[in-house]
Amino acid sequence: MNKNVVTNGVAAAVTLAGWYLQQPLLLSVGLFALSGALTNWLAVHMLFEKVPLLYGSGVIPARFQEFKAGIYQLVMTQFFSSDNIDRFLADKQQSHGKTFDFEPVILKADLTPAFDSLLRVVEQSSFGGMLSMFGGSAALLPLQEPFINQLKAALIDISQSDEFNQLVLQQLDQPEQLAGIREQVDTIVQQRLNELTPQLVKEIIQQMIRRHLGWLVVWGGVFGGLIGLLAAFLQ
Repeated sequence: MNKNVVTNGVAAAVTLAGWYLQQPLLLSVGLFALSGALTNWLAVHMLFEKVPLLYGSGVIPARFQEFKAGIYQLVMTQFFSSDNIDRFLADKQQSHGKTFDFEPVILKADLTPAFDSLLRVVEQSSFGGMLSMFGGSAALLPLQEPFINQLKAALIDISQSDEFNQLVLQQLDQPEQLAGIREQVDTIVQQRLNELTPQLVKEIIQQMIRRHLGWLVVWGGVFGGLIGLLAAFLQ
């Protein structure tokens, strides 16, 4: 339901009814409600769209560079500050749960090079000559998938151990590592913000708040109607 259309439609209907029925009270309520709803709708519209001859309209697309800078400052100073990263690592070191979940990464990793390295080691060992009697390295190819599956399972078990997680945290806790993390996050944030356009910024904000700003139109119509009612009684 479009709150803007409904509110302005009801206010316009009340105005027309008051004019057609020659009812000053109804006409006053309708006119004030329509004026309140229309002005609030125009104010919301002017946030996102440029309106000719109306200075200050289209403020969000026009200020999108400042919007991007605000996002950057928010992300880097509030979320990825050095203090917050230090606090995060300290909390993780004190907790006994799994700090990082490497399982999705390990499952997606291509471990074929590990199997190829194993084949080369076998070929270059004292078993190489014996292996050639049974078809060479091709005889071991059926073992590739079971080997990779077992290796992934072993890596997952290692990555979920407390000792491994503590080693990761100790490595990340080094000052040069923290600086590197912030630099990488900074680069990612800036790259993503550079992809923003005024149109995309407008769409992002519209998705977040325009639905809720529709209530401004509704309440503009309600309070405008009440003011019109009061004005009719005071005449």
